[in-house]
Amino acid sequence: MPRFITSPDGHKIAYNMLAGGPPTVIFFPGFFSNMEGTKATFLEQQCRGRGQAYIRFDYRGHGKSDGRFEDGTFSEWLADALLVLDETASAPVLAVGSSMGGFITLHCALARPDKIAGMIGIATSPDFTESIYRERMTEQQRQIMQALGYLEIPSEYQDEPVKITHKLIEDGKKHLLMNRDWIELDIPVSLIHGKKDADVPWQKSAELQEKIGREQCDLILIPDGEHRLSRPQDLDLIGQKVEEMSRVISII
Repeated sequence: MPRFITSPDGHKIAYNMLAGGPPTVIFFPGFFSNMEGTKATFLEQQCRGRGQAYIRFDYRGHGKSDGRFEDGTFSEWLADALLVLDETASAPVLAVGSSMGGFITLHCALARPDKIAGMIGIATSPDFTESIYRERMTEQQRQIMQALGYLEIPSEYQDEPVKITHKLIEDGKKHLLMNRDWIELDIPVSLIHGKKDADVPWQKSAELQEKIGREQCDLILIPDGEHRLSRPQDLDLIGQKVEEMSRVISII
């Protein structure tokens, strides 16, 4: 059964926590995803086997947390992530994020440098709201969203369509990072991306690596990997990287 923490504006944010040794691994799920996903539960099993602390959670409007998905914004989902990080995770933390969760992880690492000691991004989608609007929508779809306030887009991962709101796109403009010359992080960062990712091109991670700096960030490209990276071989690679970075953080 999940536990709940209440946000300042009254939303109940669901999370699961596994007690154990440092560093604490916390998993940040992706857009329209939740803490019951394959990668989130796989990493929990791995951490349990090592006796390592682990946390997974749902943003508002996702999974078992309060709220409707279409009411959420990036600002609110980031605030939920920081709330869970601040209230439940003991330092040092290894933050692992998938897709949008990788972008939220990046923001959390910048906001909490005293707590997050390492970061792993899986198919990270930096500036994802701009990517949706500029790269994934046609001009006709943009006009529909402007007129209705939202656009419904079919999802190959869920039975129901994803509702993209104009409010989400506008809010996302406050959190863009890829327009910076560099992104200053003083922690080890690893980016894992599939070269056959049809949702978030692997070049997004390559560009992010350049902005963080190769001395801080390594990039692992999986030649036949797609967006979800949930095949057994993908999970093994992710699990190996989490274990390796956990050892590095413990030594630092």
